[in-house]
Amino acid sequence: MRETTRRGGRGLAALGCALLIGACAENADSGGEAQETAAGAAAQADSESVRSADGTRRALFGDLHIHTRYSFDAYIFGTRATPDDAYRFARGEAIAHPAGFEMQMAKPLDFLAVTDHASYIGMLPAIFDENSSVADHPEAIALRSARTPAERGQAFQGLIPRFGGQVRDDDLVDPAIMRSAWQDVIASAERNNDPGEFTTFVGYEYTSSGARMENLHRNVIFRGSDVPTDPFSRVDSVNPEDLWSWMDRYRDGSKDVIAIPHNSNGSDGMMFELVNWAGDPIDAAYADQRMRNEPLVEITQVKGTSDTHPALSPNDEWADFELMELKIASNDGSRANGSYVREAYQNGLRLEADGQGNPYRFGLIGSSDTHVAAGSFDESNYWSKVGLIDATPQQRGSVPLDDPDSGTGLGNAYTNVPEGYAPSYYHFWSASGLAGVWAE
Repeated sequence: MRETTRRGGRGLAALGCALLIGACAENADSGGEAQETAAGAAAQADSESVRSADGTRRALFGDLHIHTRYSFDAYIFGTRATPDDAYRFARGEAIAHPAGFEMQMAKPLDFLAVTDHASYIGMLPAIFDENSSVADHPEAIALRSARTPAERGQAFQGLIPRFGGQVRDDDLVDPAIMRSAWQDVIASAERNNDPGEFTTFVGYEYTSSGARMENLHRNVIFRGSDVPTDPFSRVDSVNPEDLWSWMDRYRDGSKDVIAIPHNSNGSDGMMFELVNWAGDPIDAAYADQRMRNEPLVEITQVKGTSDTHPALSPNDEWADFELMELKIASNDGSRANGSYVREAYQNGLRLEADGQGNPYRFGLIGSSDTHVAAGSFDESNYWSKVGLIDATPQQRGSVPLDDPDSGTGLGNAYTNVPEGYAPSYYHFWSASGLAGVWAE
């Protein structure tokens, strides 16, 4: 069971010192390698700032992947909860789901990061505000006219090129609105940080992808509140190596930041490749930069596990546990090679043995990726993640539809489901997960 006495300080040492799962899990007496891994996992914050009164380490749990009303794919499906609401939920309070019921955990968390998408951050609330600077745009008017889940889904699909930065000189974007939303995310983290009781982190999601919707998403988590005026997004570059270079420029002796990849299971083999973005073989410099910036990977969340796959681990009877074998927001299958953590660990060791460095010496966490500001961590009380389009068991494909002929309109259709069930891929999803640390 989780330790109920909460201790925490503001800094990534709480994440990097001692992960419950992953590269830092060796016995503390093992020395060198474990210490080196922990140092690589995060900047060494002042240890006195996170030391508990008795110096005892405890198991602490939190969520580093939360979306609120500022994320386009949360607001459009009914989420109106703010970052402050997300922190209230994490501390044990009840908040409202977009479908009207209450969401509440049995036990509060110890730390949390709100990670709204940097692309179009805050723009959807403005689009639905008839007094905003973008209210009269034709796409804004069309969005406000959508009423049903199917209409919202169609409107969402129509905006994807804009969210992805594929529209040059996008006239639906107001940089001032996005900057204001980002500043509110920062201010909310500051308001809700309670040293020694509850730790908040400023963060956002960098939502990159390959040319065919391969998932290359990362959550970017800052050590403190002295963060850039504008987050680096896919509009700046879809190349994660450019994100790492931006992070390197931001980082100095008093500031630090890490990126945490998630849903490598939907990357179609691109997350843990053996070549860099340009297609050249990985070298030691690449390995050093990646490990400096990505010391953790989110191995489990609502959209499946990224541990391994039966094709990669044929002798492991649990290799198919909670798999989602599709690219994210797509019905296309995701290639197994290059998409799973266990294979990445093996490949990293081979690369290191060949003198190319090891870019895959990361630790592991779980998080929720909820889009209703509240993670659903209990299978017996599961409310999924995307607001009004997966709020009921029927919409998720958990039970048969009341009217099998009622149509689809429930998001991305997936044909390989039993007759009479909703043709969506939400039935792959499950209550998961949390990040665990062992810290003072």
